[in-house]
Amino acid sequence: MPKNSITMTSNRGASEQNPNAGPQSTIAGALPMPILIVGAGGELIYVNPAAEQFFDMGSGLLLGQKLAKLLPFGSPLLQLIRQVRERNASVAERNVDLSTPRLGEHVADVTISPAPDHEGSVIVLLQERGLAQRLDRQMLHRGAARSMSGMAAVLAHEIKNPLAGIRGAAQLLEESVGEDDRTLAILICNETDRIRALIDRMEAFGDPMAPMRKPVNIHEVLGRVRQVAETSFARNIRIVENFDPSLPPVLGDRDHLIQAFMNIVRNASDAAPADGGEIFLATGYRPGVRVSNPVVGQSGERVSLPLEVIVRDNGSGIPPDLLPYIFDPFVTAKASGAGLGLALVAKIVGDHGGVIECESQPRRTLFRVLLPVAGQMGTDNDVITEANNA
Repeated sequence: MPKNSITMTSNRGASEQNPNAGPQSTIAGALPMPILIVGAGGELIYVNPAAEQFFDMGSGLLLGQKLAKLLPFGSPLLQLIRQVRERNASVAERNVDLSTPRLGEHVADVTISPAPDHEGSVIVLLQERGLAQRLDRQMLHRGAARSMSGMAAVLAHEIKNPLAGIRGAAQLLEESVGEDDRTLAILICNETDRIRALIDRMEAFGDPMAPMRKPVNIHEVLGRVRQVAETSFARNIRIVENFDPSLPPVLGDRDHLIQAFMNIVRNASDAAPADGGEIFLATGYRPGVRVSNPVVGQSGERVSLPLEVIVRDNGSGIPPDLLPYIFDPFVTAKASGAGLGLALVAKIVGDHGGVIECESQPRRTLFRVLLPVAGQMGTDNDVITEANNA
């Protein structure tokens, strides 16, 4: 490593930790997009805090490590770096696939330039595109949930009453027919009960009661969810927590949030393997994501969604062809599922002014929920969704 590269290895508070640190590292550390400097031998000689988040590793582990070891074999990013070194000129590429088995799906616009003060080194700037695209999909999921609201109200009224008549008639027949026909009467009763249960679940979408939002401790919500899970459907699953105790309260309805995260954790429990199943719960403060959301703020206001909740399981994953549609009603990978649980979650999160996204591959399915903080509102009137890394 060149001697002058030492000024680039401090990420936070560089000027205080190292008297030789220049303003460049301070500026890079404050930027919200991942920035790397890759040495002539392919090793990382600088990473900013956004890059630490991107790789889910601290600078102590990243610095000195070969970038090739963090990426899949033949990654297009490595090819672009070789191209920059050969031409000694900057290159830019859109929609570069940076997905890894450990970190999941990542697509980014990449800009790579020769590092002027580091012979043979290059500066890599990543601008993730996935978040903005997923936020756009979230708006579609919210629209689907709203459509379900009207449909659920109609179905509840038009189907439940006839079902009650059918079941009553079947019960009367059961008392007056022979043994063979009695089995058919019982089948009619059971099937009408099953349809009624499905309608009951759909009625949740037609609930006219808006959430009663007030400051809620998200860790109390997750604690209740974990308590119920460990005593019922997830008794044989290991649940691991990594909470940020300094988080401010979320602006939300406690009961509705419990219902939403209960559905997510139940899905994670169903997906986790019987032997060695694990569910990971985490919270964190992730500033930089702001959306136009009249649910929480005034019409046209941008609302910040800094509170992040992650639920991750080590199950077999969601089939890739279903992944873009899992928050739509009646879409499910379960043989016995109705496909309404995650649609209800999307509705509840949307009613709170938040967004939910999912990444999935074998042994790693992750749900990320972003929520507003109590008392924090957007201030400008632009209605365009924005994210700090999109």
